[in-house]
This record gives sequence, C-alpha cells and structure tokens, in this order.
Amino acid sequence: MRTVEGVLTDRLEDVLGERITMSVAGRTDAGVHAAGQVASFLTSSGLAASRIQAAVNATLSPEVVVREAADAASWFDARFSASARIYRYVIDTAPVADPFTGRFVWHRPGPLPLEPMRAAVRPLIGEHDFASFCRHPGPGKSTVRRLERVTVRRERDVVSLVFRANAFLHQMVRSLVGTLVAAADGRIEPESTDRILAARSRSAAKYLAPAAGLVLERVVYGGRAMSGPG
Repeated sequence: MRTVEGVLTDRLEDVLGERITMSVAGRTDAGVHAAGQVASFLTSSGLAASRIQAAVNATLSPEVVVREAADAASWFDARFSASARIYRYVIDTAPVADPFTGRFVWHRPGPLPLEPMRAAVRPLIGEHDFASFCRHPGPGKSTVRRLERVTVRRERDVVSLVFRANAFLHQMVRSLVGTLVAAADGRIEPESTDRILAARSRSAAKYLAPAAGLVLERVVYGGRAMSGPG
C-alpha cells in the first residue's frame, strides 16, 4: 500500500544515496491527513537541510511537501521526543457537501448540538485506559493515554473538535468523535461515556467516525520528558 512515509522515505534515499530509517511523530490511519507531521532520520550525507527539502518538494509537491527542514541534535527522535500531539476533526453539517473540501471533512448533514458532545467528553479528560476507544495495539502494549484537552466549536455549518493528548492510539480520535456524535444524535446518553471508558472493551464504543475529517495538526516538543511512546 502506498503511504506518505513510504514515498517520503523512497525520495530521501534517492536524494541522500543511502538507506534511512525514519521516525514519525504520529502514525495515521488510511485516509487521515497531516498538516503538522514531524519526521526525523539519521544520515551520513553532507547535504544541507535546505537542499534536501528542495529536492523532496521538487518531486513530491503538492501531494506531500516538507514545510521546514533543519538539523537536529543526535538524541532527537520525532516520535519519542514529543510531549503531545494535537488532532483536529472537522464535521460539515450543511445540507449539501462542498466539493472543494469534501476530501477533508465528514459530511454529516443536519443539526448537531454541541452541549451533549461537551458533556460526553468531560469524563474522558485525564489519564485513562482508552482500550474501549481504539484498535488494541497488541499483547503487552499499554492503552493508557493522557487526554489533556478537547474543544468543541461551531462556525456556521462546520463543527470542529480539537484533541490534545500525550499520545494517541490507533483509531482513538475517530472512535471518540463517533461516540460524541452519537451522544449529540441521542443514540447514547452523554453520561454513558464514563461506563464505556470503564468497560475497557472495543465493543463498548461501536461508533467510528470516517477517516477523511481527521488531521494531525501539530506535534509539541518540550515540557515533561518522555520516556517512551506512551
């Protein structure tokens, strides 16, 4: 399967003339977008970062672009040095889909009240086991994450949800959005998210929002030191 990481790695190896192993700050599901992804790699090449950036963009732009490139300290790792990730999910509630933004939103026409969504998300803030809201990473891997902040806003027909956490699990944001929208639709009670969280079972949170509306917006570095991917 063609991936952003794959095409970027292939192009970098062509430019640098050597094999590289790339570390990325946040992995995304197929169909999810990234506006602020961060990647790092080690190279023995003497090429300046600005020349590497130009060479990559000359081939991959506008589908994939390097917005900034710089030398980093030898200890820096895009994934393990990150202290937080910020994702945005966008829902278009207009009666008719916009063909110019349709690839980047979940078009869900009709009223979407915000208060039930805000009430449903409150019990989820903090450090919890989010096993109910993710595809399990596998034996021995933790599903505990610290959800630091969630904001829910509307601008005309567009509802935006912004999630900040120390790290996210596979399908976690999409599962959270699907659950919050279910609360807004009346399919579940807003207070039921506490019980869904406590169940620690994927079957407890059965609503999954489409991938298209999700964007990795920013990766945060600094603050409390990270000792691992969690």
